[in-house]
Amino acid sequence: MFKALNEVGTLGNDKVQLKIIYQDDTFVAIDKPAGMMTHRSRIAEDDEPSAMERLRDQLGTWVYPIHRLDRATSGVLVFGLNKTSARVLHESFAQGQAQKTYWAITRGHAPIEQFIDRPLKEKRDRITDKKAQVDKAAQEAQTAVKTLVHLTLPVSLGRYSSARFSLVEVSPLTGRRHQIRRHLAGINYPIIGDTTHGRGEQNRFFRAHFKSHRLLLAAVTLKLNHPITGQSLDLNAPVSGVMQQLCSEYFFQGERAIETELIQRDAGLISQCLCLKDLSGFRHLLASL
Repeated sequence: MFKALNEVGTLGNDKVQLKIIYQDDTFVAIDKPAGMMTHRSRIAEDDEPSAMERLRDQLGTWVYPIHRLDRATSGVLVFGLNKTSARVLHESFAQGQAQKTYWAITRGHAPIEQFIDRPLKEKRDRITDKKAQVDKAAQEAQTAVKTLVHLTLPVSLGRYSSARFSLVEVSPLTGRRHQIRRHLAGINYPIIGDTTHGRGEQNRFFRAHFKSHRLLLAAVTLKLNHPITGQSLDLNAPVSGVMQQLCSEYFFQGERAIETELIQRDAGLISQCLCLKDLSGFRHLLASL
């Protein structure tokens, strides 16, 4: 009934080049693939590639990580190319001047807009945080959520006769560990593919019917000021692989027996994040609302 989708690329292949979104003499931004660590970790396998090492070898120069994306998350990731620019960019991120936007596919029909203000306790890792304090005070955490599309599929999951999902745009105002995943799960709209905070039956459905084996969360845009000139920059990484196929073939296509409701009407932003040349698939939906 549903088309099986395929994730493209093999992380273990050293010949696979990282996609560079922006580069000058001061910093570089890449589109990190899902399943790749930002930098080396004690919990990783010895031969597991990291974005930092792969980019260093690709450029032939040392790179300085400015922020991080979870291994399971794809999208915009920035590295400094010298200590001065790295320090300036670090300060910019620490002061909240960099604006991050993510797309996620979640369980259920999420609210049109919601602001989540819920403190989060830092979760200790049993391997890397052995010496950390047992109890840490919760830290403030805020996340803005905006629904782009509601999707209803005519399949029964659990006690419901149909399956509901949402494509949401998420903007974290703070940078706590797993903040987006924990906040969305906390309001009962967990991200598909989240094996820690998500729902098993939805994850299994996407694996079985769409061959989707990844967390459906992507950092699609990052707005920041250039570390030297101060110029405002918009860095974009369109969703790719199975997530792009799900968006273009289901969320933005009114196929028979599939009900979609386009909530947000910014076709330009959507086409930019999807990297679509043909907007007719969802301009029809826009006109019908």
